Amino acid sequence: MLLMLLMGAAFAGLGYRLVDLQVNRHEELSDIADKKTQREFLLQPRRGNIVDIKGNRLASSVFVKTVCADPSLMGDRQAEVARVAAPLLQMREADLFQRLPRLRQNDKGVMVTNHYVVLKRKVSGETWEKIQAAMNGLTFGVDEKKLPQSQRSFYSDLRQKSIFVDPLDDQLRDYPNRTLAAHVLGFVGMADVEVNGVHLQDNIGMEGIEKTFNSKLAGVRGWRRTETDRRGRELVSLRSEDVEPRDGFDVVLTLDSVIQSILESALAEGMKQHSPISISGIVVRPRTGEILAMATLPTFDPNNPGASSADARRNRVIADIAEPGSTFKIVPISGALNDETVRLTDTFDCERGHFAFGGHVLHDHEPYGNLFVEEIIMHSSNIGAAKVGIKMGEARLMDYIRNYGFGTRTGIPLPGEVAGIVHPVKNWSKVEIAQIPMGQGISVTRLQMLMSMCAIANKGQLMRPMLVDRLEDSEHNLVAKYTPQRVRQVISERAAKDMVQALKTVVSSKGTAPKAALDHYTAAGKTGTAEKVENGVYVKKYFSSFIGFFPADNPELCISVTMDEPKEGYYGGAVAGPIFKQIAESAARYLSIPPEDSEVTATNQISMPVESRPIKTAAARSP
Repeated sequence: MLLMLLMGAAFAGLGYRLVDLQVNRHEELSDIADKKTQREFLLQPRRGNIVDIKGNRLASSVFVKTVCADPSLMGDRQAEVARVAAPLLQMREADLFQRLPRLRQNDKGVMVTNHYVVLKRKVSGETWEKIQAAMNGLTFGVDEKKLPQSQRSFYSDLRQKSIFVDPLDDQLRDYPNRTLAAHVLGFVGMADVEVNGVHLQDNIGMEGIEKTFNSKLAGVRGWRRTETDRRGRELVSLRSEDVEPRDGFDVVLTLDSVIQSILESALAEGMKQHSPISISGIVVRPRTGEILAMATLPTFDPNNPGASSADARRNRVIADIAEPGSTFKIVPISGALNDETVRLTDTFDCERGHFAFGGHVLHDHEPYGNLFVEEIIMHSSNIGAAKVGIKMGEARLMDYIRNYGFGTRTGIPLPGEVAGIVHPVKNWSKVEIAQIPMGQGISVTRLQMLMSMCAIANKGQLMRPMLVDRLEDSEHNLVAKYTPQRVRQVISERAAKDMVQALKTVVSSKGTAPKAALDHYTAAGKTGTAEKVENGVYVKKYFSSFIGFFPADNPELCISVTMDEPKEGYYGGAVAGPIFKQIAESAARYLSIPPEDSEVTATNQISMPVESRPIKTAAARSP
C-alpha cells in the first residue's frame, strides 16, 4: 500500500509537470524551441536602377557575397586557411589568422566554441568561386587515405564547410560612369534599419535621387522561414514559408547622358581656364521644364563618396545662394513691360555712369547717357535697371520677384534645395528699390535664376523643374509617369516677346556677350557679373554668369553657366559666354536642331542708336 501510494504520488507529480510543460507553458517553450531550431531570413530585394531618358544606366546594383568562417572546423589549421584565403579577400594574412580562434568570449564573458565569423562583406561571386577552388585544393602534407574515417571527415569538412557564405546576398551599388551626373544621382550608404523587429544593415540613399526616391528604389523585402543546422544555415527541405521580395523600381530621369557629358566637359575646360572656386551649368527644355543636364565642379565619384570632401559633394546648383547681379535685370524690366509701365522704346537717362539715390551712388561700367529700355538690357546698365525699378514701385517689383519664384523652393526632387533670401518690402532700406533691380540685396540659387529665364523663353509661363520622367518595374512596365507642371503665367506673351527681342541684342556685336553668339542660331540671353559681399562690404571678387536660350523665337534649350570667383577675367559675357556657346552648339548637333542662318546674320549686325553711345568721360567703377 505504501509502495502504491508513493508510485501514485510520483505519477501525479509527473502528470502535473507534463500539464505544466505541455499546456500552461506551451507558448513560452514553443517560442524557445523555435528560436533554437528555426530562423526567419529576410530576403533583400534588388535596388532599382537609375537610368537616363534613353535608358542608359547611371546607377545599378550588383549582388555580392558575405564570406564567413566556422573556426571550430579548422582544428589547428587556421594558418593554412589564412594563407590561402587572405590574398583572395584582399586582407593581410596575419589579420585573417587573428579572426579565426576556435574559442571566443560571448556576451556573458563565457568562453564558447566559435562557429561563426564574418570575414568580409561585398565579395563578388567570381571571387567567392576562386576561394572555393583554393580551399578545395588545400593539402596538409599527410596521406589522408591512410587516416581513420574521423580524420578524413575532418579534412573534408575543413575544405568544404569551414569557409562559407551567408545564405542571403548583399548588394553593391555601382555607378558605371563614375562622376557623370554625380550631384543628381547622389550615393548610398549603410544604415541601421528595423524590419519586423529585426535590426539590419541596409543600403540607404544619402543624397540626390538615391535619397529622394529611396523608398521607390529600395523595393519590398520578402522572407523565408526554415529550420537550421547548428551553424544557422538553412535546411531547404524544411522551409515552412518562402515569400519572394519585390525588386525596387527603376527611376528614369529626364537627363540625357550625352548632353550631360557635353556640359561636364565644357565646365571642366572653363575650370581649367579660369580657375574659379566652382563652376556650374544646367541645360533645360524651357517649354516643359525638363532638365537634360545639371553639373557642378568640383565633383566626386559616388562609387567612393568618402574620398571627396563634403564641399565637393554639395550640389551648388540648388544648395548655394548668391546675389545674381545683372541676370536679375530680366525681372524688373519684364514686369514693367508687362504692366506697360515702360516700353522697349522708352528712354532713361543713365546719368553718365553715376546716379545718386537714397544716400548711395550707383555706378555703370560705362558712362552711358540716354538709353532705350532695350539698350538697358543690351548694355546691362545698372542705372537704367534701377530707374525702371523705381518707376514700377516697391509693391509691383516684389510681386514679380515672388511670381518668378524667388524666395521659395522650385520643387525639384533633390534634397538640400534652399529658398534663397528675399526680404519683405517693409524691411527694405530707401536704396533697395534701386539696388534690387540691379541684382543686389537679394540672394538666389542658380536653378531659380535659370527657371526665371525659361519663363521668358516659354512665353511668360513659369514651369516647375522636371528631373524624373517615369518609374518602371524590372520588366520595364510603366509604374508612374510624371508630366510637366505649369506653375503660373508670370508675364504676358506680348511682354515675353518684347523681352526676347531685347535679350537677342545681348549676344550682338554691341551687347555684353558677343562671345555667346551662335554660328547657326539666333541666341538670346543675359550676362551677370555680381560683386561678392564679405562682412557686409562689396569686395573685388565676382560671381560671373550667362543664361541664354536658342533658337530665340522658338526655344529648344535654355542653358546657364555660372562661375564663383574666376581668376582669368570676370565679366559674365567674357568668361561664361563662350562656355554657353560651346555647350549650345554641341547639344544642337546632337539633338539635330535645324539651323536658322539668315536670322542669325541679321541679329548679329544690330547697330546701336546714336542716343545710346557712351559719353566718353572719366572711366566709371565696375559694378
